[in-house]
Amino acid sequence: MSGAERATEHAFDHRRHRTGGADDPVPPPPGGVLWSLSGDVRALLMLPAALTLQVAHPAVGAGVDEHSVFRTDPWGRGERSLRSLQLWVYGGAEAAEEGRRLRVLHRTIRGTDTRGRPYHALTPANYAWVHATGFPVYRHAARYLIRPMTPAQESALYREWLQVGRILGIHDRDMPQTVEEFWPYWRKMLAEEVEATPVVRELVATDQPVPPPDRGPWPLRILLRALWPVVLPPLARFRRFVTIGLMPPDARAAIGLPWTAAQERRLRRTCAVLRAVVPALPERLRYLPRARAARAAEARRNG
Repeated sequence: MSGAERATEHAFDHRRHRTGGADDPVPPPPGGVLWSLSGDVRALLMLPAALTLQVAHPAVGAGVDEHSVFRTDPWGRGERSLRSLQLWVYGGAEAAEEGRRLRVLHRTIRGTDTRGRPYHALTPANYAWVHATGFPVYRHAARYLIRPMTPAQESALYREWLQVGRILGIHDRDMPQTVEEFWPYWRKMLAEEVEATPVVRELVATDQPVPPPDRGPWPLRILLRALWPVVLPPLARFRRFVTIGLMPPDARAAIGLPWTAAQERRLRRTCAVLRAVVPALPERLRYLPRARAARAAEARRNG
């Protein structure tokens, strides 16, 4: 870490210690766009596209390639990432603490990216890109899985996503501050930075070895372990399908991921079924556990 980065981190940590969290950024508001969107079970299908876009950045891809356990512990890493995401939105006072934990976790992540450039995970441009990918993926995938957003909802989503960025320690100066400012930044990143990094190719491959899940009730784990050679191939094909299909088309094209008209029709049919079925489910099945608990607590406060 450079001297400037160390000074920034020291100031960040000192201020938090001194104030006891009084200046912590707050999560997005209950009842907002993210409040409804990120806890819906359909949002799980959006996450692979966002992750793949993140690692299409040469520095981010190199950091994940060299420092992540996504190959050896994919289920654990996915569980931790989902927990973190849910805390940013529904965690209340825990949200800012999670943001600090992530910054500490990324302090030692450095190396050389796929273009031979030195990188550090907390370099503002790299850290901001990881966060920025969530907005266009949510916006695009919601058209298929939930409903198209109105311009007002898109603006609200972006404002709330900026709030999440502040929780993560991203300065306003390092992110476009309006939707209108975001799209030129987005197009520039697609034109100049993103590429089919080795991690991107691995995430959309259907022939990569993946260990069976090691979480959940032991009878289910044993059953999955026995059936894994049969289960994995269709699961890998489905993962590739939703990863590429729910990625914004301009990003898909920039990375060079193929997509056909027949696949588009299949995606629309699949998502139409989910749009009909999921809203009819009971609350305990429609929302992820932390989102469900937060929604219940908010209902009690307003009840």
